[in-house]
Amino acid sequence: MFLPWPLRRTILRSYFGYELADSSRIGFSLIYPRRLVLKEGARIGHLTICKDIDLVELAESASIGNLNWITGFPSGTTGHFEHQFDRKPELIMDRHSAITNRHLIDCTERIHIGAFTTVAGFASQLLTHSINLEKNRQEAVPITIGAYCFVGTNCVLLGGSALPDYSVLGAKSLLNRAFKESCFLYGGVPAREIKPLDITTRYFQRTNGYVM
Repeated sequence: MFLPWPLRRTILRSYFGYELADSSRIGFSLIYPRRLVLKEGARIGHLTICKDIDLVELAESASIGNLNWITGFPSGTTGHFEHQFDRKPELIMDRHSAITNRHLIDCTERIHIGAFTTVAGFASQLLTHSINLEKNRQEAVPITIGAYCFVGTNCVLLGGSALPDYSVLGAKSLLNRAFKESCFLYGGVPAREIKPLDITTRYFQRTNGYVM
């Protein structure tokens, strides 16, 4: 963890088989999925923990910030979720997407974050698994966040929820179902459609994920 990055990158490639582009970077963090793919310019910050999932894949210039907790329940293990044979414990981030700092990401099922999307602020929770009370067992369902979305600070996204492309989820909202209408502001507990957004908004027109 505390070795210089070029040496750590060599070890991660050689001993763990991770696919790390030369221009990718991991700070002083513990990143230990079964498979790790960092494309050109992808980066993970400091003091982030990532474990017990099958795959973390960051496309070109995607980023994960500091002090995030990313965990799940690996496939092929005994106990919970044995009835879900096709479960995919994965975090997939498309190009120029970003998770900022101090978030809790549960990847017991796949979380897919679209291109140029920002999970912003602090203390959001993305939770793909819960107890099915009717069946009295743990179940996991994917979460999908579209391209050019903005997730405000301190939101909760539950398994099965989806945020369409070019959409904003207001701060402190609860997203508990799959919405389909793009270019909308969603918000509240639970989240609902609040108002349409202008597609010409400059955030939606970015060609570089980083916002000054």
